[in-house]
Amino acid sequence: MSYARRRALIVRGGLEGYCPVQTTDLFLPFLDRHGFDVVIEDCLEVYEDEKFLAETDLVVQCWPGGEITPRESAGLRAAVRGGMGLAGWGAGLVDAFPEDFDYQLLVGGRFQLDPSGSGRRRVRLAAEYNDHPVINGLSDFEARSERYWPLSDPLIDVLATVTFDGDENRPSVSSVPAVWTRTWGRGRVFASVFGHGPGDFDTPQVRALTERGLLWASR
Repeated sequence: MSYARRRALIVRGGLEGYCPVQTTDLFLPFLDRHGFDVVIEDCLEVYEDEKFLAETDLVVQCWPGGEITPRESAGLRAAVRGGMGLAGWGAGLVDAFPEDFDYQLLVGGRFQLDPSGSGRRRVRLAAEYNDHPVINGLSDFEARSERYWPLSDPLIDVLATVTFDGDENRPSVSSVPAVWTRTWGRGRVFASVFGHGPGDFDTPQVRALTERGLLWASR
């Protein structure tokens, strides 16, 4: 029996320091194995194509920084509300288009990096979501993470947090959202702060939860 393949759209560009091409390339074989025909775009104008997005099951966006026009932003939000999935990681999703508040509401959060640097951090999975398909069967782990301040919607489902030790400015230990999901109309959104570069996905748990997130978000 043959099954209809789904369409995944990868939208990548923005700041090259975050390796948008290299990181998204890592997931091309995975998407193919799971029945997706992949279309790659290096411009945001595709978000204005209502018909094309209506026939797309998943957008994987990796566009660190940058600007998005009101029409492009509205097109993306409408497509997700209509059932298209949106997924991504790191600055390519969570720190894209910093001037667009409506986009940030769609994603459910954004972060500001702290210049104190990166390191190995403890990632704790949320016990109340241990049956969620993105993290089910996984355990707490350590992963490379920049130090960041999250600005997040209280209505997101936080599946994992990162714990930061205190310092002279923030003396208490703090746990902040690291992986979350949300619904937007009929669509689903998956976001992870991990993915500064290809090496972040060498951590098996980061790779696993990202792959699961892509499948979960898809229509």
